[in-house]
Amino acid sequence: QMIERDEVRKAILTALVTMEKPAGCGEIAKEANLPTPEVVGRMRGLLKDGLVERPVEGKYVISDVGREVLW
Repeated sequence: QMIERDEVRKAILTALVTMEKPAGCGEIAKEANLPTPEVVGRMRGLLKDGLVERPVEGKYVISDVGREVLW
């Protein structure tokens, strides 16, 4: 269960690294090959943990902390 959650987090963060500009949950889901509702459900936690930032409402970018977690 925990590994699966981790894989989803990694897929979302990897997708955000790939995308150059702030992206919505639908775009992230497509890039990460995940269902959109799963991405939507995870973003609040990623934001709270400081792994992503939300420069504009509904759009996300990976943070420096998020990059460190990936590497």
